[in-house]
Amino acid sequence: MNATLHQQVVGITENYLGPAAPRFIDRQIEFHLKKKPDELTNQDLPQLVEWVKVSLALLTDDKKMVDECVDKLGNL
Repeated sequence: MNATLHQQVVGITENYLGPAAPRFIDRQIEFHLKKKPDELTNQDLPQLVEWVKVSLALLTDDKKMVDECVDKLGNL
């Protein structure tokens, strides 16, 4: 079975945020995209990636880590 887009986004983000990733991604989707996490589409990705980038940059000074996460999400 293929993972949903939401599961893929969470999976990538878990590499950087650990167990906080699902909550972090769900909040980004619900607050910024105004939809439920299971409604995430490929068309939403560019906007979601931008919000993840901004939010991660507020959490860490590690620009390389932020860029790496954003690149992986952008390749979905």
